[in-house]
Amino acid sequence: MTDRQRILRFTAARFRFPGADVPALDGVTLDVAAGDGVALFGSNGAGKTTLLRLAMGLVKGAEGTVELGDTAPEADPEDRARVAGYLFQQPEAQLFERTVAREVAFGPRMLGWNEREIARAVRDALDEVGLAHAADEHPYNLAAPHRRLVALATVLAANPPLLLLDEPTAGLDRGSRAVVRDAVQRRREAGAAVLAVTHDGEFALEALDDAVVLERGRIVASGSVASLLGRAGAPAVPATALLARELTLPVPVPRFESVVAALCATLPHPHAGH
Repeated sequence: MTDRQRILRFTAARFRFPGADVPALDGVTLDVAAGDGVALFGSNGAGKTTLLRLAMGLVKGAEGTVELGDTAPEADPEDRARVAGYLFQQPEAQLFERTVAREVAFGPRMLGWNEREIARAVRDALDEVGLAHAADEHPYNLAAPHRRLVALATVLAANPPLLLLDEPTAGLDRGSRAVVRDAVQRRREAGAAVLAVTHDGEFALEALDDAVVLERGRIVASGSVASLLGRAGAPAVPATALLARELTLPVPVPRFESVVAALCATLPHPHAGH
């Protein structure tokens, strides 16, 4: 626990789906405070998505406690949206409007923002994900990676104190992954917290700080992202980080771009000696 404002707390949280033989979550305790960036690692079925869905109120009936800001324990997702924005693993689960702009405007409108505030939020969110040009397009006319970025923009537009992201970089190329990474970093710098399910070690290392590993609904390891990568249940150490380590490059956070730049700086200038 830090002296920063706590946004999300699980205390001995236990949840079993009806008819299931074993719990999806089994005694999870986890705190997320303002500015935190926490990765949720674990194999498929470990309970990662269930944890996010409990936080958002999409499933209910947990034992223990799940506290989200000042919302009531049994608050519906609509009420929790003031505090948390949820990016689904499959963007198709949350896209339903006729245009990209209407899609991104939906959250702020449901929160009661005025039309000027909504228009600005839509413009800023689409600029942030690089899709301002697609504002009048139908979301399903866009390529799948761009639909994921539209879904991210719907979360960013409402500017919630907590981002709950389920596999935010899945299926994205390097450029789009950089868009997600940069958006996460900007929101954290502004004080928002991020809790992200991810199998993308490079994204976790670049955009997040802390991590937990879930196994069969239990937290089996916790620590920094760097200390957990490569462990059972966690993503492999990214090739860029391995390269930086092997070459002892002075790269505090081994982003792809920063590793390439540091590596290029070690090479002789093509005109040297001429």
